[in-house]
Amino acid sequence: MPYAVDFDTVSTVGLESSPVAAALAGLRANEARYFKNKYGHVFTVEPASSATSTIDWVHRILKEERGIVISSRPLEATAFQVENIRMAYVFYENGLSINVMYTVEDSGKRAVGFKLSDGMDVPAELASFKFARQKSKLAGTIRGSYFVIKNEY
Repeated sequence: MPYAVDFDTVSTVGLESSPVAAALAGLRANEARYFKNKYGHVFTVEPASSATSTIDWVHRILKEERGIVISSRPLEATAFQVENIRMAYVFYENGLSINVMYTVEDSGKRAVGFKLSDGMDVPAELASFKFARQKSKLAGTIRGSYFVIKNEY
């Protein structure tokens, strides 16, 4: 069942099995607030079992661009388009959030972003990345990093 993320009342629905469920829910709510405020888009997620094509697309980009295979179990995902940008998000049990920003035009920006929930360690498969910190009222301290996508997907 798709779930519209409420950023006024943060809920751990769908994320309960994560050891950092509250922080991951805050991170998810932070993303929902951003898309609602910037684009008027309601951020809706669905269980990983219903979002296999989105998860497969994100995992394919990680594998082909950087040889990265995420070891944690995906809990939820979403894919949508705002303006000319195709977006995909996957939220993992360990507290990791991965997003793909893929501008539709060939000359546009395309990148993969990683965000770590407050309280989680950097996953071994992302140890080579440098993470910047940002404060969020909804998510506490978010650590983030990214890389630019070079190929077509």
